[in-house]
Amino acid sequence: MNNWNEIKTAFMVIKHGTISRAAQELGIHRATVLRHVDALEQELGAKLFIRQPLGYLPTDAGKELLRIAKITQEQFSQFSKRAKAIDGELEGDFVISSLDIISPLLMPAIKTFQDRHPKIIVDYQSSQDIFKLEYGQAHMAIRTGVKPTEADYVCIPFHDITVGFYAHSDYLKHHGMPHTLAQFINHHFIGNNDINAKPIMHRWMKDNIPAQQIRLQSSSREVQTQAIIAGLGIGLMLKHDAKNIPGLVPVLPQQHWTINNWIVTHGDLHRTEKIQAFLAILKQTTYQNHVKEILEA
Repeated sequence: MNNWNEIKTAFMVIKHGTISRAAQELGIHRATVLRHVDALEQELGAKLFIRQPLGYLPTDAGKELLRIAKITQEQFSQFSKRAKAIDGELEGDFVISSLDIISPLLMPAIKTFQDRHPKIIVDYQSSQDIFKLEYGQAHMAIRTGVKPTEADYVCIPFHDITVGFYAHSDYLKHHGMPHTLAQFINHHFIGNNDINAKPIMHRWMKDNIPAQQIRLQSSSREVQTQAIIAGLGIGLMLKHDAKNIPGLVPVLPQQHWTINNWIVTHGDLHRTEKIQAFLAILKQTTYQNHVKEILEA
């Protein structure tokens, strides 16, 4: 039975005793109330009211409908209170999705979040897959690249990341520092062998670095990093990763790529206490890190 609107309308008629009062309470026209009552009585095959000049009196079937409607209304009310209570307790799981390259930017905020809310268990889904927030696959996603366009999503700009070329100082001692793109012809490189790699810098390397100059290639970012540290050649790295590794030196700094990131939540859940609590911490942490980078630049 799919007559929820009609049942609600009949309940209001029984509760208030008149069509006019029910229509006023529901914010609909009198004719709509009458149509709902007629449709419901036809569906049930029973009369719900005795029409009298001073109002509508419920029949036995109407009284039974009133009893069930009151119980249902109370159950919905209790459910609403429980949902708000669960939302406000800040416990349970909190699912975040992003590429693994974003994790260093999120960890300080996650630590503060769990320090403040120790009952929260963070489930960090590091994947190139696009998690569907409308299906509850994640509470929050950090999307890298183009701004998401889904109509029901709330998108907030997040920390941009910079990718550039780096080499170990030992490699540069033996091969020299290239100062122009033309001088790249004299160097070895670390490449990405993932044919599905989408980031623009990987496409740039495939278009501009001859295959014979690739000393090592791997789809693993960790393997690429270790190859650069070992001095096998010049490779692409995130600025915020490279600056924390002793011996790494930026190569041709003007040749770099800035990639946008977006904090994404679903509009229906954006205002929940759990998401708002994490957002407040994330914004504060991101701002502090941004100021720190400016001071250290």
